[in-house]
Amino acid sequence: MPKSCTVRYSEGVRKAPRKLAAEELFEYAVKCLGIRGYSTGDLRAKLAQRAAQSPDVDAAIGRLKDIGYLDDRRFAENFAQARVENDGFGRMRLLSDLRARRVPGRIAEEAVTRALEGRGEAELIDAWIERRMPSLAAGPVEDDRKLASAYRRLRRAGFTSGAILAALKGRAARPDFLEDPIEEEES
Repeated sequence: MPKSCTVRYSEGVRKAPRKLAAEELFEYAVKCLGIRGYSTGDLRAKLAQRAAQSPDVDAAIGRLKDIGYLDDRRFAENFAQARVENDGFGRMRLLSDLRARRVPGRIAEEAVTRALEGRGEAELIDAWIERRMPSLAAGPVEDDRKLASAYRRLRRAGFTSGAILAALKGRAARPDFLEDPIEEEES
């Protein structure tokens, strides 16, 4: 097997990363964790791409957990807390983002619950609108298209339909035209 093979990309030729032995793989993992946090699932996938032998991945992951460098619970709590404080996202978006980072469901649920503790959804929606949609916060909104756009943005931010409609009714020039959701969904 050649030491390195070449891969063609649209901008030219680039060498594929070389495969790493067990100790090099562990050092690579420590370096990755020094740059940013990873969940066990994400780090496992990243290491699998660079490992010379697949059992080395499990050994590196186990070693990182033993010394406390890798902890899904800590990662999920820090991630969820940062997303709430910096981005103001809602419950569904936080859960979706944690699942995308391969955090186990129970751990993700606990982290999101802890991050949203003491914060009401209406409060988070109001803060989101103030920060991200100042024209909506300025006064009564006449344009139905603007309200529909705000609804879609707030849904993508992870808020529930009922809470969004309640917040938008308070900002709409004609709140009676906004319909209540038939049933609340949470996915």
